Amino acid sequence: MIFDNWDQLEQAVSSCENCRLCETRIQTVLGAGNPKAPILLVGEGPGENEDKQGIPFVGRGGQLLDKLLLHVGLSREKDVYITNMVKCRPPKNRNPMPDEQEACIDYLRSQTALIRPKIIVCLGRIAACKLISPDFKVTSQHGQFFERNNVLLTATFHPASVLRNPPQRGLTVDDFIAIKEKLDELLASELGRDC
Repeated sequence: MIFDNWDQLEQAVSSCENCRLCETRIQTVLGAGNPKAPILLVGEGPGENEDKQGIPFVGRGGQLLDKLLLHVGLSREKDVYITNMVKCRPPKNRNPMPDEQEACIDYLRSQTALIRPKIIVCLGRIAACKLISPDFKVTSQHGQFFERNNVLLTATFHPASVLRNPPQRGLTVDDFIAIKEKLDELLASELGRDC
């Protein structure tokens, strides 16, 4: 079911029992940021800190994400909306299973429809394989743009992965620079059409 307003969506997510993740969560984590942002960031699932606070990307990975956004002149509050494939923390921060992702996919579709982003950025393999292509390889395809339904999709390394693998940091910075440049290009094109 696709929800056509935020209140309905928030209510449905907070009481969701569509999969086994509801049994171990502290709370659901719908998302955070600007609900009319031009960029939608999609991770895999809430971690321990997110489960406790109800906000996505608040741990070390979230701090790195904030630095990446700041580095390219974007802000969490104004330019992006951040969410995850699943809205409940998988036990021990394991990857969300395909059936768990499928149980949550209408929530993500609803968020996308409400936000109407210009660019969707998949943070890591899980989101990229679900949203771009089942055989997506972040290591070789990160930073590439794909168009679907007049929305650009791209993927980069998940911030938690970058923390574990410092050599990915430079590649991720480059990806965020390209995302900002692409956004500027889209906004300039829109402005040109409006004049």
